Amino acid sequence: MKTTLIALALVLIACGEKTATSSSSSSAASSATKTAGGALKPGAPAPAIKLQLEDGASVDLASKKGSYVLVYFYPKDDTPGCTVEAQGIRDAWDDFKAAGIEVYGVSTQDAASHTAFSEKHNLPFSLVVDVGGEVAKAFGVPLKNGLAARQSFLIGKDGTVKAVWESVSPSEHAKDVLKAAAP
Repeated sequence: MKTTLIALALVLIACGEKTATSSSSSSAASSATKTAGGALKPGAPAPAIKLQLEDGASVDLASKKGSYVLVYFYPKDDTPGCTVEAQGIRDAWDDFKAAGIEVYGVSTQDAASHTAFSEKHNLPFSLVVDVGGEVAKAFGVPLKNGLAARQSFLIGKDGTVKAVWESVSPSEHAKDVLKAAAP
C-alpha cells in the first residue's frame, strides 16, 4: 500500500512538472493574446472556429466580421445564475439588435438541453453546443467538472476581441455588454 502511494505521488509530481513546463514554453505571441487567467485579451483576433448551434446549424465565426458578436460562456442550462444572465440579454434584446450585436451563448450541454432552455425562457439568440469543450478551449475559458466558467467576449466589427469579462455578474451583464459596444 505504501509503495503504491509513493508511486502515485511520483506520477502526480511528474505530471505536474510536465504541465508546468509545457505552459511555460508558450510563445511570447500566445501570452500577449491571453490574460493571466488564460482567456483571450482585448485586441486578440477572434478564434477562427465554427459554432454548432442547438438547431443543428453551424456558424463560422470568421464570417461575422463587420458585426459585433457576443460569445458568452455559462456553466449550465436552466440553473439560477445562467437563467438570470440569459433573461437579461433577452429582456434587452431590442437594445442588442439596435447596437448590431449578435449573441451566442455557449455551454457544454447537448442540443436537447439547449433547446429546452431556450424554449422555456423564450431566448431570441442561439445557444452553442460545446459538449467537448473545443469552443471554450479556443477562447481560453476554463472548464471545471466539465462545465465552462462564466466568461464573455465581445468581438468587434474588425474581428478582434473588444472586451473580455472573466468575472460576470449575471444580473448586470447585458448592461455591461451594451456599454462596451457603445461608440
